[in-house]
Amino acid sequence: MPALDGLRILDMTQYEAGTSCTQALAWMGAEVVKIEPPQFGDPGRGVRGAAGMDYSPYFCAWNANKKSLALNLRSEEGRDLLLKLVPKFDVFVENYGPGVIEKLDIDYDVLSEVHPGVIYARIKGFGTTGPYSGYRCMDMVAQAAAGAFSITGEADGPPMMPGPTTGDSGTGVQTAMAILAAYIQRQRTGKGQVIELSMQEAMAYYVRTRAFIGSRWGTQATPRSGNAGGLPPVNIYPCKPFGPNDYIYLMPVNNDHWDGLCTALDRPDLLVDPRFEDMGNRMANGAALYKEISDWCSERTKYEAMEAIAELGVPCSACLDTAELHHDKHLRSRGFVKDMEIPIHGEVPMLGFAPRMSESVVDITPPPRLGQHTDDVLRNELELTDENLNALRNSGAIGDATRFVADG
Repeated sequence: MPALDGLRILDMTQYEAGTSCTQALAWMGAEVVKIEPPQFGDPGRGVRGAAGMDYSPYFCAWNANKKSLALNLRSEEGRDLLLKLVPKFDVFVENYGPGVIEKLDIDYDVLSEVHPGVIYARIKGFGTTGPYSGYRCMDMVAQAAAGAFSITGEADGPPMMPGPTTGDSGTGVQTAMAILAAYIQRQRTGKGQVIELSMQEAMAYYVRTRAFIGSRWGTQATPRSGNAGGLPPVNIYPCKPFGPNDYIYLMPVNNDHWDGLCTALDRPDLLVDPRFEDMGNRMANGAALYKEISDWCSERTKYEAMEAIAELGVPCSACLDTAELHHDKHLRSRGFVKDMEIPIHGEVPMLGFAPRMSESVVDITPPPRLGQHTDDVLRNELELTDENLNALRNSGAIGDATRFVADG
């Protein structure tokens, strides 16, 4: 059985910080019902002018394995439906901007009145208290506020935006972990609780290595070092045919790695070269060492270089671009990339979820169209009839679940 079979989640999230949380739980078997405004839904649906404005690749990335319930919470009838649904679910998750949930009058105090055991998770940019609590936040704002920009970039250049969206998805995974802890605690105590995550604080978790190593307990700023993420020869090296991502990243950090690297390069002379005989000399002659390795890499593709070096026990990888990630032979051999037929886009490669559990298997299901499961959820959970559903639809309390039937 799926590990989280029976865990039921009302997902009132948008964009990525909240949606990554609920999808992580769905990947492990939780039932997730996504609550969306009927007209446009999660704004992530229309990112970058996606076809149909409701099913962007961005949305698909974070919303597989969920159902969609189009509910107008600004209407009295829509809000009443939500309050009737809450007791049938274990968890409520939201990541709306400051004050939105309070305006809708669906904060923890309200939901816990109808379901005392509810686990109510909130993701906010800067939390709900403190001088910045009213500030709006997005992924890179959280990363800037947590120090990630300050440690990214060249030593003589400005702070730089990191590539991964860990301000959002990293916060989401931490929220999912907290929800599971609260769920286990409720099984022992019977009590629900509020979970709050600040994106700034969650992101600070991912920079703590650099913060603790380089800042001397907050007395100085950790410097930027570009791609030289350690002592020479740690760096990136260009490979043929010298495209924008034709590089390897090499990270030998001890003498065994150094010995293996020299063997891979078929350069035993480097082992006895006085310029490189120990770490101190390799630091003093870093530019010369970089040239030796770069000259070797320039005669090979990044895959050829990676395999020759990594097979001798040296930490090394080709710098895969995001297109290559979808087709990487290693990821495909492990089943991490799965080809799936989905509406609008056709057959596409979908990236999977890293945790693998020997006793829990959950198949990936397509991300939902806006409001696709509205009628089914309300029939099953609240025993509403077709007449009830049509009346709610006509009043604007719920969305139209029938408009996407033709394309799934």
